[in-house]
Order: sequence, then structure tokens, then C-alpha cells
Amino acid sequence: MSDDAAPWLIVGLGNPGAEYAGNRHNIGFMVADLLAERMRGKFKAHKARAQVVEGRMGPPGPANRRVVLAKPMSFMNLSGGPVTALRDFYKVPLERIVAVHDELDIDYPTLRLKLGGGDNGHNGLKSMTKAMGPDYHRVRCGIGRPPGRMQVADFVLKDFSSTERKELDWFVDRSADAVECLIQEGLERAQSTYNS
Repeated sequence: MSDDAAPWLIVGLGNPGAEYAGNRHNIGFMVADLLAERMRGKFKAHKARAQVVEGRMGPPGPANRRVVLAKPMSFMNLSGGPVTALRDFYKVPLERIVAVHDELDIDYPTLRLKLGGGDNGHNGLKSMTKAMGPDYHRVRCGIGRPPGRMQVADFVLKDFSSTERKELDWFVDRSADAVECLIQEGLERAQSTYNS
């Protein structure tokens, strides 16, 4: 398969299970769910321990992209396993993998897109980078730092606050737009539009 024919693999990072659904750590799943809705797709179980939607993204024409949307069904700190299995199954080059994840070092609700880099202590990225190397795209959804002395682990595994929830739909929507822009128009265009 030529690289041109290879699909993009968009991975929303999160933890499986209803008790985690509204957590800050699960914003990647929220964005993946919205993208699936836009693609009119339903997530199905894949043998790679992930839920996937296969489809196309973008208007008809040259910007229309073949896409595999995925939500790893391992826990966050083991995301690398399912993502690597999906990469191998769909033959996706590393630079066509996009991780959508929560980011502590960016204020809520701010977006940043980049290619490669460190993991900033994020266990999902740490696991992916260990499995594949760092050179994949990231759509970083800012959640800010925990208030006071709250531990990071407690903060990311809490639901968004009622104040934050007022902007959450808008933020998830904007994050999904950023993913679409990245895939259809490239990183530079997506950065100039969405890196607020």
C-alpha cells in the first residue's frame, strides 16, 4: 500500500467504563465520539482491544481522507498496545497517527497541535511513545493544572466542573474541527487556525 493510500489513525485517549466517561482524562474519547457522529459511524469492537470506526473524513475531492477512529479499550497507561496493533493492522505510517488527549500544561479550554515531542507525564502518550516512538501528531486539549494541593491523578480522574461543563461542548466541537483540519489541510494550517 502506498503511503498515499494508507488511512489516518485518530486515537482518542481515555479510560473505558461508564465511571470514567465524564472525566477530564477522557476528553480524547469525547472528541472521538463526536468525530464518529460526524462520520455517521458506530464504534465496533476490534481484535486490537479497541473500538473503531472506519470511514472517510472531509468533502468529496482531494481533501477527502480515509480514516480509522479508535478508542483503546485498555486503560490509559496501556494505550500503546492497542494503538500499535491498529497501526500494524491498518498499515498506518507513524506520521498519520493522531493522538487526541488531555493536557495539564495548557489552560482550559485551549488547544495546541504538534508533531512529536515529549509526553509531559501523560501516561497514555508515554505508553504510545514507548511502543512506537514520539513522531506522531498530538491534538492537546488543555485542562489546566489541579487547584491547590490536589494530586494530578485525582484531578484528571474527576469530571469537569459545572463551570467547565458550560464550555465543554464547544471545546469538544472545536477539538474535532482541529482534527479534521489537521487531516485535510495539514499541520501548519491547523496550528495557525486552532493554536489559540
